[in-house]
Amino acid sequence: MQPKITATTVSEMVRMDYRIADVFKKWGINYCCGGNAPLEEVCRLQNLDSSLVQDDIQKATTTLSLSNALRFDEWSIEFLVDYIINVHHAYVKQTLPVLQQLLSSFVTGHISKYPYLAKVQEVFEELKDEVLEHTQKEEESIFPYFKQISSTYNRRESYGALFVRTLSKPFDQIENVEHKRIAALLNALRKVTNHYTFAADVCTNHQVIYHKLQEFDTDMVQHKHLENNVLFPKVRIMEQELLQL
Repeated sequence: MQPKITATTVSEMVRMDYRIADVFKKWGINYCCGGNAPLEEVCRLQNLDSSLVQDDIQKATTTLSLSNALRFDEWSIEFLVDYIINVHHAYVKQTLPVLQQLLSSFVTGHISKYPYLAKVQEVFEELKDEVLEHTQKEEESIFPYFKQISSTYNRRESYGALFVRTLSKPFDQIENVEHKRIAALLNALRKVTNHYTFAADVCTNHQVIYHKLQEFDTDMVQHKHLENNVLFPKVRIMEQELLQL
């Protein structure tokens, strides 16, 4: 069990671990410009149960990680698809709208102080739209086809070759156009944020936004690795073998 965070003020707590920001938002605790009081005092003044707040902090700051020993290449196509949908797609669908709202609200109130954030917001909006549209396309069209290919391949169906010729999805377009467009936008976001580096004197919300953008970046790298380097090659091999039937 992780030790409780005992920073002097709620603002410092968020600066130590940006994930605590979501907990404070849930409980209505101002951690930015008015976050200069200790958590216990804030809870007392707002009539909050500090133990419940600490429990939420404990959950929010527990780091989960995957073992490097996992052999993604040995997973079935069905499991890979379900994993990508339930882990990575679920993450982007939950995170991007919230991050958009957070960034938009912050930029509106701080554009004169941080004018460069206008470009950050512009690039993020374009990236968000691209990722969400791409995610929907995969779930509605590409991934169902992958599962059908896997089922046909595993059963060695006699119509396998016909199935590939008539129903094959253009996932080369996904990899070589859409994924590259997402990668280019992600690189643009890194550039305009100086790889999510902020000055020492920026406010806490500014730091939280940059940390969340970096978290999204990390997830996208893993997400697209699984698709480009594991899932897509497996499907291509099955298609090629089915065409020989």
